[in-house]
Parts: sequence; C-alpha cells; structure tokens
Amino acid sequence: MQISLKNYTLRYLSLAFFLIISVWAALFYAYILDEVYDNVDDGLKNQKIEILRELYKFPELLETSEFGISQFRILPVKDMDDFSEENKLSSVFFYMPYDDEQEPYRVLSTGFYAANKKPYHLEIRTSTVEEDDLIYDLTTALIVLYIVLVLGMYLINEVVLRKAWKPFTTILANLNHYRFGQKASLKSIRTNVVEFNKLDEEIRRMWNRNEEVFEEQKRFIENAAHELQTPLAITINKLELLMEDETLSEAQLTQIEESKSSLRRMVNLNKALLMMSRIENKQYAHVEPVNFNLLTNQLIEDLTDLFAFKEIELERLEQGVFVAEMNPDLAHILVSNLLRNAVRHNNITGKISVSFQPQQLVIANTGPKEALDAERLFLRFYKGAQEGQSNGLGLAIVKSIIDSSPNIQLEYVYSAGQHIFIVKHA
Repeated sequence: MQISLKNYTLRYLSLAFFLIISVWAALFYAYILDEVYDNVDDGLKNQKIEILRELYKFPELLETSEFGISQFRILPVKDMDDFSEENKLSSVFFYMPYDDEQEPYRVLSTGFYAANKKPYHLEIRTSTVEEDDLIYDLTTALIVLYIVLVLGMYLINEVVLRKAWKPFTTILANLNHYRFGQKASLKSIRTNVVEFNKLDEEIRRMWNRNEEVFEEQKRFIENAAHELQTPLAITINKLELLMEDETLSEAQLTQIEESKSSLRRMVNLNKALLMMSRIENKQYAHVEPVNFNLLTNQLIEDLTDLFAFKEIELERLEQGVFVAEMNPDLAHILVSNLLRNAVRHNNITGKISVSFQPQQLVIANTGPKEALDAERLFLRFYKGAQEGQSNGLGLAIVKSIIDSSPNIQLEYVYSAGQHIFIVKHA
C-alpha cells in the first residue's frame, strides 16, 4: 500500500523513537536503581556508626535480637569462622503485615566487638523501592512520553512540514496536469529551499525540451503526410487517365486497376497512421459532452447503402441516452470505426445490433464463429482472419482513442455467436 512521504516519515520516526525510548528506559532504570541502592547503602553505613556509638553507651541494647522500631538486631557470634567486621550489603524480602506481602529491604550485615570484648553480628535493614512498582511507574511515564512525542511529531508534520513540503506538492501537481502544449497553465512555485527550486528548474527545462521535440514531431508528421499524399494522388490520377486509353488490353487494364488499389491502400494507411500519431500526441485536447445516441444514429444513416450492399440486418435498441465527456472528433472516429469494423468483418446477410443504454453503447455483429484474440485484437496491423483489403489499423485507432480519453473505456466479449464491443464510462 502506498502512503504519502510525510506519513512514511512519521511511521519510521515513531519506530525509531520507540526503539530509542526502550533502550533509554532500560539504561535509565538501571541507573536509578543503582543510585537508590547507593544512597540507601550510604545511609545504612552511617546508621551502623551511630548504632555502635549507642551500644557503647547503652550495653543493654545488645539484647536487641529482633527487628523492631529501630530496624536493627544484634546476634551473638557462635562460630568465629563466620565473624567479619566487613560491611556486607544484600537485598532481602521480608514479610510486612500491613501489605500482607513480601517487601524488598536493603540489609547491612557486619561484625563488631562490644565493650565486654565479645563478638556480635549486627544486621541493619531499611525498606527500599519496590522494583515492580518502579518498573510500572517508569513504563507508564514512558508510554505517556512516547504518546506525547508521537502526537508532537504528528502536529509538526501537519503544521510545519506540510508548509515546508508545499512547493514539492505543487511540483507533483504540475507534473500530473502537464500536457503537451499547455505548459503555460502550470503553477509556479515560490520557496527559499534550494533543492525545490533546482527541481522545479530542471523539470521546466525538461518540459521546454519536450515541447520543442513535440513541435518538431508534429511538423515532421504533417509535412511527411502532405508530401506522401500529393504524389500518391497524382499517381492515382495518372493511372486513371491511362485507363482511358482504348489501345490498352484487358490484361493491362487489370494490372493498372490493381496498382490503383494498392495506391489507395497506401493513401488510407498514411491517413490512418497520421491520425494515430495525432491522437497519441494529444492533439485532440478539447473535450465536451458527446451524445453517442445522436452521433451513432447519424453515422448509421451515412452507412445505410453499405448495409444494403452487404445485405446486413440492422437492429437498434434505445434503453437510455449515453453521454460521455470526450473530444467530439475522436468520438466520431471511434463510433465510425466500430460500425465499419462490424460491417467489414460480418457475414453476408449477417446482423448488427446497436444498443443504447444510460452508461454504455453496445455494438454487436455476427462474423467468425469463434472469439477473437483479445490480447492482439487492438494491435497495429493485426488482421487475423480478416479480409485482405483491411490495413489492420481500424481497431488500433479505436484503442488509441480510448487510451487518450480518460472518461471512457472499451470492452470486447464474444457471446451467442456475436462479437460485442462495449463503450462505457470509465
């Protein structure tokens, strides 16, 4: 699924922040826990000094064998191997009646000699922070921090970055709306960002080069078509004059007629290729609502003699009015080619059905008893089993018109012995 650049950036920034915060949380937790224990241990060591001072003043404190309000106890040494005057610090859990659960404590264990010169064990404890509560509180704080950061990035993205990327959005819109010969309608950008200015400058240079090539191509096509049409027309006229010579034999007249037919096919081929080039070069830019019912009926009237010559039955069914936005000249060529294709490749005494519906125009004809190759049907010069007089460009021109008209599309199906072409809204 494709997403916008700002959302793409936000997604990866969110992931990066999550990883960074997770690593930072682990390090921060370890650091805080170490600081807590360090402060608690310093307090225990200081408390040890104060307790030992009190023991020398009040020997009766040596009888404190249980942790009480003072949070220390003194035990006589039974085995000198276990006696040590070093401070030993450890974390131990003790049962607390108030919470009815085990709570973490920090315990300092050490040995000392009392005033009576006897060795004793001294244990001092103090409650420490519960690690599970610390983890819960830290996690909650980090989640809130993460949400605030993501929301902050989103707001920055919407307010700041949208404004910063506005020139880029304008450039994309220009690229999307650019058509040959319409460069003047494109929006100019105003920004202090060097990269956007360079990008816009290079794109406009590319447009200028394309416009120059496009104009040269149009001139070449028009000149080539003109230069070809003129000698072809002159040659056909000379052949027609030559055929009026009564001294020519029947065989010679037949050869001349075949030459004329070949030249006429060349003329038609030249016109077809010229038209396809103009269509593909977007030279039919003007669009307006086209009433296909009215257009098709007019073309059918023009082809009445052709239908009669091939003894083709015509059936018209009007179930609605099909109107679409496109170039009127291209619409005329589109429908004309589909109708002529239905006549040319139909059977003698065949049938053509034209159906008008609100969303589509359907042209169906009898013909070959099998479906045509839909993948090759609209290729240039593809004839299949068509008659030799065809240049194979009729449906190729239709396909070019459809490709250049975003508001309509064409579909071919074979059903019930009929070849059906459907022109409908895209």
